[in-house]
Amino acid sequence: MKIMAICGSLRKDSYNRALLKIAQEVAPKGVTIEIVELAGIPVFNQDEEESPPKAVKDFKNKIKKADAILISTPEYNYSIPGPLMNAIDTASRPYGENVWDGKVVGLMGASMGMQGTSRAQLQLRQAFVYLNIHTLNKPEVMIGVVHEKFDKNGRLIDPKTKAKVAELVEALVDLVKEKQGSD
Repeated sequence: MKIMAICGSLRKDSYNRALLKIAQEVAPKGVTIEIVELAGIPVFNQDEEESPPKAVKDFKNKIKKADAILISTPEYNYSIPGPLMNAIDTASRPYGENVWDGKVVGLMGASMGMQGTSRAQLQLRQAFVYLNIHTLNKPEVMIGVVHEKFDKNGRLIDPKTKAKVAELVEALVDLVKEKQGSD
């Protein structure tokens, strides 16, 4: 099973990217998680949707080939980070060529605030309804005060966080298997 992982932050030392690396470590046998970077995907321009640049074509092809998507995102200004929303919009266009259609997606996120990424995740879930994305409902992984869960070298030191990431990955794999069995 192939899971495409997306970090909603472009920051090199992003806690959300670190969570995706934890997901790679805890993935069940036979499951590969590939982290795909959003840097390089141009800002969506409807004038160019019929002949998108190579970066967009490559991104859309990776989505098509993935059995599932795992997104780890921060929350900026009570909302979805611009690069992540841009990537979602870009891959849903042109009309009739939404590569997200029918995909299974797991969400998690981390921020330094107490509330984690609840608002960004809620807004993603709302957008996913229109795109026909099957979002895993539980477990919800919204990690607050994330800077206290990693050491100064960027290593996760909180076993509960690692366990929640593992629980999410396992539930995502189970949902994919369930969907594949019903097809």
